[in-house]
Amino acid sequence: MPFLQLKNVSKGFGQGPARNEVLQHIHLSVEEGEFLAIVGFSGSGKSTLINMIAGLIEPDEGEILLQGKPITGPGPDRGVVFQNYSLLPWLTVSGNVALAVNQVFPEWSKAKREAHVRKFVDMVHLGPAAYKRPAELSGGMRQRVSVARALAMNPAMLLLDEPLGALDALTRADLQDEIENIWSTDKKTVILITNDVDEAILLADRIIPLNPGPRATLGPDFEVKLNRPRDRTDLNLNPEFRKLRSQIIHYLSEIGEKNSLHDAIEAITLPDIKPMAA
Repeated sequence: MPFLQLKNVSKGFGQGPARNEVLQHIHLSVEEGEFLAIVGFSGSGKSTLINMIAGLIEPDEGEILLQGKPITGPGPDRGVVFQNYSLLPWLTVSGNVALAVNQVFPEWSKAKREAHVRKFVDMVHLGPAAYKRPAELSGGMRQRVSVARALAMNPAMLLLDEPLGALDALTRADLQDEIENIWSTDKKTVILITNDVDEAILLADRIIPLNPGPRATLGPDFEVKLNRPRDRTDLNLNPEFRKLRSQIIHYLSEIGEKNSLHDAIEAITLPDIKPMAA
């Protein structure tokens, strides 16, 4: 049985003529310990998909099963890292992580919870900043807090919703390596949402494009057979990397062009021309 299953899942927003059908007939299976990346254009419905898996919104049709059981809402078995950090500004680094730990492990002693918080703050190299508040941190450091908070819940699955999209290139590369190291250690099931093909190839076992909406569907699987650990400098010289990158970009370009042509045709309004009376 797959660890995660989406069966014929569809989702839209709004009512009547203004309704926007975002996702349609999504079928997906993810194995335990797999690192899956979903790539696509902005606005294609990637965040809607991850929010349904997180239990933050419900599908209109179909079902989502985690370990054979329907997802009916958020839960500590799914840790989510958002692009916008989602930190409480009045809490310190340790305080933001402790907030999750205290909710998930209330039966633990205070000393055990504090030690657990320290472990994950140190894991993302934020020990010296443990008592700083988000306003005192860089964007990369704030995202490290988000990762530490999600991991400290000991979730069965980690959901990453474009967590590195707002970061500069150097910080992004640093956190990519951090995510790779953490995944290699714990082998948690991970779904990464990204619009960066290189990032997907660097981190994932399998890559699936999300075709542009409305009524977005999943594209074909692209399996990443490159050996781990992957060094981004070496990858640029690897013919398999270049071939896979070319295939994915070519696919995305083709579906992007088709979608643009479809939108252009839909937008055309023909003039109301009537023949003159004889």
